[in-house]
Amino acid sequence: MFSYVSLGTRDIARATLFYDAVLAPLGHARIADYDPDGTSAAWGTDDPGPHLWVTQPFDGNPASAGNGTMVSFLAATRAAVDAFHAAALAHGGTDEGAPGLRPQYGPSFYAGYVRDPDGNKLNAVCYSEEDAG
Repeated sequence: MFSYVSLGTRDIARATLFYDAVLAPLGHARIADYDPDGTSAAWGTDDPGPHLWVTQPFDGNPASAGNGTMVSFLAATRAAVDAFHAAALAHGGTDEGAPGLRPQYGPSFYAGYVRDPDGNKLNAVCYSEEDAG
């Protein structure tokens, strides 16, 4: 369904370090030479996607996080969710909900929630019934 998801940033260098760290545990690498002018970066697969694109806004105004907006990344394991969450906190992100089961969304819905340094809300979720311990 999606080609890409775009998030704004005020600092592309900071965002690149953050997303390199948090997406690595989920198996997503940055697309090399995606943006030669240095105002954006992308992770996932090149066009037609899917990929996450992080960019300075084209209109020149400061980036801002959308209220009610969140990007969710699929994780293969609960350990990957844990690693995503830990990497986010270690690289300037903030906690929005520690990794754990959220049975209100399904019996094996295991997710961790963070905000990136620009305030964009993210999560990683694993639907596997593997043992959390």
